[in-house]
Amino acid sequence: MAGRRRVARARRLTAAALAVLLLGACGTRSPEERPQPTSAPATTEPGPTAVPSPAPARVVASGLDVPWGLAFLPDGSALVTLRNRGEVLQIREGQPPRSLGRVAGVAAQGEGGLLGVAVSPGFARDGAVFVYLTAADDNRVVRLHLAGGVPTPEAVIVEGIPRAGNHNGGRLAFGPDGYLYIATGDAGEPSRAQDTGSLGGKILRVDADGRPAPGNPFGNRVWSLGHRNVQGMAWDADGRMFASEFGQDTWDELNLIEPGANYGWPEVEGNGGPARFTDPLVQWPTDDASPSGIAVADGAVYLAALRGESLWRVPLVPGGDVVGKPERLLEGTYGRLRTVVTDDAGDLWVVTSNTFRGDPRPGDDRVVVLDPAALG
Repeated sequence: MAGRRRVARARRLTAAALAVLLLGACGTRSPEERPQPTSAPATTEPGPTAVPSPAPARVVASGLDVPWGLAFLPDGSALVTLRNRGEVLQIREGQPPRSLGRVAGVAAQGEGGLLGVAVSPGFARDGAVFVYLTAADDNRVVRLHLAGGVPTPEAVIVEGIPRAGNHNGGRLAFGPDGYLYIATGDAGEPSRAQDTGSLGGKILRVDADGRPAPGNPFGNRVWSLGHRNVQGMAWDADGRMFASEFGQDTWDELNLIEPGANYGWPEVEGNGGPARFTDPLVQWPTDDASPSGIAVADGAVYLAALRGESLWRVPLVPGGDVVGKPERLLEGTYGRLRTVVTDDAGDLWVVTSNTFRGDPRPGDDRVVVLDPAALG
């Protein structure tokens, strides 16, 4: 099955594959680092369409210190995590951000700290909010109880996720099946990604108490494997799951996630590996993307790019694993983009990341709301 998917995708994606192969970078560099001068790239095919935009936008929060995750409460306000401060903010449009306090146990270092946040689908009943954080010895997922505007830790539901100065993963999202999905990184040891007994380099699927969700392919928490550093997960209206993937030196990826599928790291980066591995839907040179958060809106996947300082739009074709030609939006408009989330109205909430490895501008970092229909 994986082999058939690989051949079919290779045929369909010739036009969508991006053109520039960048070689010669250090194998241990972080995928989030700012681009460095390289030798002249070899161009093999025309690249994707670049759409100039500053589009109409609303800045709903500014002056934030290394914001990372964003999730909506039922009342329409947003929870935003500040990675280095270990702090949770509540943001309402038209009001200044309100601090809900710091989460105990955060040991921020490098790319680690207070990362992803997800709100329980049953929040009105259970008041539960989940955060992914880097602790002194591991990465872990903590369930908080939010009552009276105060998040109180209830339980560590998953611990022992490998931590390091980089490749910590960190995104959390509830799927349409009601289970919590957890994106992890290999924490600098690529072999973890192929080990189904390790929590590193995986997408995990658990219940609200951190137990393996029913139907997981290996009987444990692992949903998919062979990942280097996933920081974006989203679903379309048909229930298809997509994830972004940081490459090392060559290709970043957008993947269609299937239970038990192996996405190849560290044996392969991008397209063209053995048939037992699943190819990406789209791949980008790492200087063009380094995709972190993703969202599905207006018939497309949107990817927030850090080094690429852009919002990439990948049109979706209903059914199957076919995508249209990627478009590059907002190139340089807001600098590095960490997170993109869609709200109930279909607008995109974009979180910038210029106060870490970027060139902060007045007002950085900020949360910007965009209408996808106005992006060109």
